[in-house]
Amino acid sequence: MDFRKHLIYEEESVREALSKLNALAADAILFVIDHNGRLIGSLTDGDIRRGFLKGLSFDSSLLQFIQPNPTLIKKNAYSFQDIEGYRRRNLKIIPIVDEENIIVDILNVRTKISLLPLDAVVMAGGRGERLMPLTENCPKPLLKVGEKPIIEHNIDRLINYGIDNIIITIRYLGHQIKAFLGNGEAKDINIQYVEEEVPLGTFGALSLVEEFRTEHILLMNSDILTNIDFADFYKSFLESGADLIVASLSYQVKIPYAVLEISNGEILSLAEKPTYNYYSNGGIYLFKRSLLNYLEKGASIDATDFMQLLIDNKAKVVHYPILGYWLDIGRHEDLEKAQKDIKHITL
Repeated sequence: MDFRKHLIYEEESVREALSKLNALAADAILFVIDHNGRLIGSLTDGDIRRGFLKGLSFDSSLLQFIQPNPTLIKKNAYSFQDIEGYRRRNLKIIPIVDEENIIVDILNVRTKISLLPLDAVVMAGGRGERLMPLTENCPKPLLKVGEKPIIEHNIDRLINYGIDNIIITIRYLGHQIKAFLGNGEAKDINIQYVEEEVPLGTFGALSLVEEFRTEHILLMNSDILTNIDFADFYKSFLESGADLIVASLSYQVKIPYAVLEISNGEILSLAEKPTYNYYSNGGIYLFKRSLLNYLEKGASIDATDFMQLLIDNKAKVVHYPILGYWLDIGRHEDLEKAQKDIKHITL
């Protein structure tokens, strides 16, 4: 929704305000601004009703009806805890302002799940060789699942969590991805691209990114389909005190026979048909920006080696089990499954 529908200039009339509030229906709140776009106050139907009860009229100035100190969010100067606090207070629509108090966006918790203070990097440079010939002339991230390309499902989910600065790493047929997504303006976000001349691995490509705005960075593969709760993922990261958290998938291995624990030929214990639980990498990471200091510009390093490097240097690396939907679209059968699943899941 265009946030400008919630704006009204200070000199506009009470009748115009009521008309705009009526058009906003369930989202009926206006933010009164001056001609520079600076926030002056908020205005609801209730504010106008209370003004009339005090003796104000349709000819009165809007400034006589407004709440002068509405709750607001300072762009690039808020925390996850701030947003969670607003949700607990049942605040539905909050203006986002820049350093000059000019409204630049609005958080509507009915249409956005959260407003995570994260830059996101989406890895989209692979060849998708196992999906040939589909990827012969089309990069894997642009293969459609349902009505949208795989990468667009992921971009839209990031947007739903308020992440509006996204960096996409590209290589194979990357020009097609750039042509499709552009600079993000169509989705009211900012998209930048990093082009790999040679494959640098999941974390190696990050060394080419010129600048990050946020203290924490979200990194994910573009060829996975998931409804992971990014807000809970981020909350778990903060609460764990970790340097890096990786989303994980649980796998069970059931052994149909008794398993013996043996040392020097002696049986120490016996487990009858045990089940072992293992976790695998889900291709989604959250980490402190300071970890970029471990990277050498232009040097290749994949996720496994990078995490091992952190562990060797006594950094704290933890995992977050994905309890919802997750699918790595790497093979033809995966793509076929995704086409069926998309009819029954909400991303």
